[in-house]
Amino acid sequence: QVQLVESGGGLVQAGGSLRLSCAASGRTFSNYAMGWFRQAPGKAREFVAAIMLSDGFTIYTDSVTGRFTISRDNAKNTIYLQMNQLKSEDTAVYYCAAKYGRFGISRNGEYNYWGQGTQVTVSS
Repeated sequence: QVQLVESGGGLVQAGGSLRLSCAASGRTFSNYAMGWFRQAPGKAREFVAAIMLSDGFTIYTDSVTGRFTISRDNAKNTIYLQMNQLKSEDTAVYYCAAKYGRFGISRNGEYNYWGQGTQVTVSS
């Protein structure tokens, strides 16, 4: 059974940084994409960033490009989201997700496995 466990959320002031982690277990993830999505109150869940575990290919939504960095540690089946220059509009519950292959890597409907989410709150 696949499990994704996020950690690292919290409260930070605008301009600050946080690093989220997502540890995956339950199967081999060699050709999987893993991504970060977020959902703010009253809004739909949106794509943030994703990475292919096989070759390290990355993709970001425009609003976080240059501020957030997604990375992986294949030995630990863990991905990270380093979030710098945080803004109040980054406040949301952040979810880790996993899917097989690269197709639809930025579409939340394509992901099969989801974590429980971790709250990120940015105070202005």
